[in-house]
Amino acid sequence: MEAAKKQDMPPPGGYKKIPYARVPAKTYMTGFQMFAAYGAVTTIGMYIYYLNAKMVLREDIEMRSAQNVIFPVLIAERDREFLKQLRRNRDEEAQLMANVKGWEVGTWYGEPVFKTIPKDKLIPPSYLEFFAQSDSKVQNSRAHVKLWS
Repeated sequence: MEAAKKQDMPPPGGYKKIPYARVPAKTYMTGFQMFAAYGAVTTIGMYIYYLNAKMVLREDIEMRSAQNVIFPVLIAERDREFLKQLRRNRDEEAQLMANVKGWEVGTWYGEPVFKTIPKDKLIPPSYLEFFAQSDSKVQNSRAHVKLWS
């Protein structure tokens, strides 16, 4: 037996009307109030920026002053360590060449390398001369820094 068919009908009184009229957005501020708020926020922001820029400038001056004070000390320490390493290199050369007849440290078999330069003038060695007695791994790691700076 078949069930009785029932047609879907509108509710009694019909469907609600479809709203199609324009609904304006709720206004919170007028145009004048928006310009006033923009001006207030911009003024406050500029004042905070001014205070921050003053602080950054003061810290920058302090940092540059500290760098100017410590820079000569760092250069002196670098030069001091360089001279100490040159002394270690000469000592190592003297130890390595102790059994070679006629070898004087700082010369080429007793012959000075630089003949026209006074004996008290320092001639800085080349990179390879400076690392001549060092391990090749140390020399290669330093070469990367030296050649790229």
